[in-house]
Amino acid sequence: MTLESGIESLKRGEFVLLFDSAGRENEIDMVVAAEFVTPEHIARMRQHAGGLLCMAIDNDFANSLELKYMHEILAESPISNKEMIMGLAPYGDHPTFSISVNHYQTYTGITDKDRSLTIREMANIFKVDNKKKKFASSFKTPGHVPLLIASKGLLAKRQGHTEMSVYLTQIAGLTPVTAICEMMDAETYTALSVEKAKKYAKQNAIPLIDGKELLEFAKVH
Repeated sequence: MTLESGIESLKRGEFVLLFDSAGRENEIDMVVAAEFVTPEHIARMRQHAGGLLCMAIDNDFANSLELKYMHEILAESPISNKEMIMGLAPYGDHPTFSISVNHYQTYTGITDKDRSLTIREMANIFKVDNKKKKFASSFKTPGHVPLLIASKGLLAKRQGHTEMSVYLTQIAGLTPVTAICEMMDAETYTALSVEKAKKYAKQNAIPLIDGKELLEFAKVH
């Protein structure tokens, strides 16, 4: 039932909370479909989540834009300190970070209006024919919205918030681009606990999706 309500929430342009697993990052992310993002969404993620606000995109979409993972870009660069390049993170996965972008119509790129524009316009590129040309003419890098590239095969390859959020948009029939932000706890200075996230979800009528439920759904479908 939580997954069904979460999908319906995404279709309405509303938030879902997404928990990966206790054996992984053990974090809750606020998630919204990128095509619906407004400045109000960004303000709420900034105020109520507080982690790094990123944009997750489908792997095939990233390939059509000729995007690469940041660790691949750095490995191919002439920098001498290659030992600095992150391999596996402490929770066992490669990072999904690519470049960071601003839409060309933004000013500083960091305001709620600017970031919402960047995210929404990125989702719009998915619908055009010449995606690479439109991307190159519409965005600048470095910017204020980090891009995350979902793994090829999604949950079969990696079970992170990047893959889970993109998978949610796919089964909801939406553009496979999401805005995600980790929920932080200002009292403990750590990630928000599942218990506190459940309380927040209940108080704000936001579905909280457990990664285990999503993985079980993916196995069946």
